[in-house]
Amino acid sequence: MEERKANAKKGKSLDDMMAYIDENGNISATPPDPKKRKVFNVEDMNTGVPVYTEEPVTERQGVVSFFNDAKGYGFIKDLKTQESIFVHTNQLTEMIRENDKVTFLTERGPKGLNAVDVKKTS
Repeated sequence: MEERKANAKKGKSLDDMMAYIDENGNISATPPDPKKRKVFNVEDMNTGVPVYTEEPVTERQGVVSFFNDAKGYGFIKDLKTQESIFVHTNQLTEMIRENDKVTFLTERGPKGLNAVDVKKTS
């Protein structure tokens, strides 16, 4: 706060206090060039939430790469995409352990994909 008071310049002119937005949306001390002005159609602007399109439900196959019985969660490695998908004990049809082969469905959770309806395969 002391530094701000020491560097304060009283009596600045309006031009010294003005800030402008350039054609890229950045704050600038100089007025924008009118030749670079962009025109937008209101109809082309999306101001709402994008429409949610449901992902197709397909059964996946994977291998349990990690599972903690005490905490009730783990991860399944999808055999096709090699991605690691979170699984919670509430989504199991039977208990699983590491290296078990499983089939499962996925649903979008707040932190990414979650495995649901997890079943062991032989």
